[in-house]
Amino acid sequence: MFTMSDLLPIFPLPNVVLFPNVFLPLHIFEPRYRDMVADAIASDRMLGMVLLKPGWEHEYEGRPPVYPIGCSAVITHVERLADGRYNIVLRGVERFRILAEDHDRSYRRASIEPAAEGALGAEDRAILHRQRSKLEALLAPVIERQIEPSGVVASAPRSTAEALIPSGMPDEDLVNALAQYLDLEPVEKQALLERHGLRSRAESLVELLEMKVLIARTPGLSQVAH
Repeated sequence: MFTMSDLLPIFPLPNVVLFPNVFLPLHIFEPRYRDMVADAIASDRMLGMVLLKPGWEHEYEGRPPVYPIGCSAVITHVERLADGRYNIVLRGVERFRILAEDHDRSYRRASIEPAAEGALGAEDRAILHRQRSKLEALLAPVIERQIEPSGVVASAPRSTAEALIPSGMPDEDLVNALAQYLDLEPVEKQALLERHGLRSRAESLVELLEMKVLIARTPGLSQVAH
């Protein structure tokens, strides 16, 4: 178990939400975030990923508002380029809530409290597994079929489906991975991250995908939904 520093360096981005136990590659080029990565590497390799709130464009160089719930991460791989930029890979560790920010350095740091997912009981695990089955059914048309040049619909290679939804992946990891990697709006991903517990996150992800499928199948519904 990784321990967080009293002040966690936080990396705010406008379009990235990180989930526990999911990997995220990043290219670091801004000077303040190069400083952040260098300091993290010299310390415990921990960072906190947070999402910028809408309107961040007006004060990006400063300290624009962020959502209070983020995900801590450990740097698992780092490549320092000749010009000082970095390529890094993060692994999400656990959710946290920002309590206050410190502005003594070029990058942002925050005092935080863990926002643990909570233990899964037997009933929770059973429901989570049922939600996994629903997710697989919702995504099956996307990952199991492909259009050949002739226009004939054919089944995709089993390895393709297996790569996208590995059967051996634990239910918890699959829900978090889909929440992060599916083509969802950042605010939708943030809402999923803020759900308390994996059971609730899985249920919300199913509802979100069901809504998107319904909108895709019903002409004109997207205008009504907005």
